[in-house]
Amino acid sequence: MDEVIPIPDAELEPEDEFDFIKKISTFFVGIVLVCVFWFVFDIFGGDLLSDGPASIVTSREADFDSLAQFDDVRQYDGSGVSVCIVDSGIDMTHPDLANLELASWTDFIQGKPSPYDDNGHGTMMAGILVADGGLTGLARGVDLHVAKALSGQGNGSDEIIADAIDWCRTKNVDIISLSLGGAPGVIPQFFGGDAAEGAANDATDAGIVVIAAAGNDGGDDDGDVASPGSVSSVICVGGVDASGNIWEGSSIGDNNGRVWPILLPRNMPDEKPEIVAPGEDVPVIIAGGGWGLASGTSASTVYVTAAFAILFEADSSLKGNDAQSVEDLKYRMIDSSRMKEDQNEHDNYYGYGLLQTFELVNGSQS
Repeated sequence: MDEVIPIPDAELEPEDEFDFIKKISTFFVGIVLVCVFWFVFDIFGGDLLSDGPASIVTSREADFDSLAQFDDVRQYDGSGVSVCIVDSGIDMTHPDLANLELASWTDFIQGKPSPYDDNGHGTMMAGILVADGGLTGLARGVDLHVAKALSGQGNGSDEIIADAIDWCRTKNVDIISLSLGGAPGVIPQFFGGDAAEGAANDATDAGIVVIAAAGNDGGDDDGDVASPGSVSSVICVGGVDASGNIWEGSSIGDNNGRVWPILLPRNMPDEKPEIVAPGEDVPVIIAGGGWGLASGTSASTVYVTAAFAILFEADSSLKGNDAQSVEDLKYRMIDSSRMKEDQNEHDNYYGYGLLQTFELVNGSQS
């Protein structure tokens, strides 16, 4: 079977990447990188429209399912739970999405009535959640709402992201998944913040679990996680490799506070990031057809989104309550996560620990 296997390769220098690397960047506020996916194409006489994912892709899918305990909750698929993804759109022509029916769609960029994805990032994120074919989504039974708020270049203004989050809130969804981010506002969210931070806070006040990427600047740190993952009530997600070790690109949190730009100290359960999940060489579907591997905390975000979808299917009484219930769910997630060796408190890279889906769900049944 002819296959193309996209494999990240951190060894290539920028001048070597032109012919071999595809970079997909998610920005907002136009200045800070949040999610970068590097693809190296190893071609074996085929093209992206191969009959199915390569064995290295399906093998990695199994590795991560085991690492985050999705293997132990196969009886759930997120049915009865509504999730809203804010991203670059979704390519409904991908074979792994052939049976998907969106709950709703809106396009904040061009106003098109039908779903599309002219960047590809949103399709990858949706696939982690709902793919049903070559790859198997972690919670493919959810009711999926998609807001296109990022352009074909991966850009989206703070105001557009805020509008998209507000739109998700009007759909009365249970979870909002934000595999994006940017620089936190100069004025912290506590004092008003920027538009996207305010929208995220409004959503959690309404009892919606908002999950966002920590960012990918771990190797060239800018001092904190990305916004709106920086908002206290939002669950901010860092990334790990298949062995559960921190991915080198995962952003570090600043939880001590600083004078300028203003950052108030963060305390339990809101220290950033709160949790880590698979983020290196994660199996994804590719817009236009095809499969591959991608690295970034965007992918990690969707793993946590799926875990909460499964939790809410297992115990629907936990969803759709208020801001206090969201905080209670944070504590539940923290209590069920697995700290790294020799860790006994929050770590600015590793958060409160690694996502453990079975343990998260099991608490709802005790």
